[in-house]
Amino acid sequence: DGTSFCAPIGHRQEEGDYRESWQPQPMSKTALERARIMAAQVTEALGGWGLFGVEFFVRGDAVIFSEVSPRPHDTGMVTLISQDLSQFALHVRAILGLPIPNIVQHGPAASAALLVEGTSTRVQFSGLDEALRAPDTQLRLFGKPAVNGRRRMGVCLARGQTIDAAKAQAVAMRDRIRVEL
Repeated sequence: DGTSFCAPIGHRQEEGDYRESWQPQPMSKTALERARIMAAQVTEALGGWGLFGVEFFVRGDAVIFSEVSPRPHDTGMVTLISQDLSQFALHVRAILGLPIPNIVQHGPAASAALLVEGTSTRVQFSGLDEALRAPDTQLRLFGKPAVNGRRRMGVCLARGQTIDAAKAQAVAMRDRIRVEL
């Protein structure tokens, strides 16, 4: 029953593709309250069950609605490391009508997309041992068997003392992974 909110997530796109996301996204109390009110209005008007990723443009206290995704979203992959219930766990609980307790955020965290470009049906990864050596990091490879153009093949996840430290750790992790096509 009702609407639950995670701590806000920020993200960076390049050429229309998600590259990095982080949580929590710093926002003023006024902007956060405005975003929550708008998100509740949008999702209640749409109806249905499950996780809704509601995206806004925020500058200072100004909040402008951008889009809504009625499903887990790529920028929300940071929740795999940033909070006790990931966006995927929240989605399953919501669609099955299971309880959703208070969502606990574990502090600054970030994700960096592992984007591969080329054409191949034989994708090989190396450098994983180096990438996973740092504490408070995780890697999710998506198991996609082929690349034809540009494709997100995984995500690097990291926690840090600050958002900037978490972002730097996720990007460094991604940069240690080598992909052969």
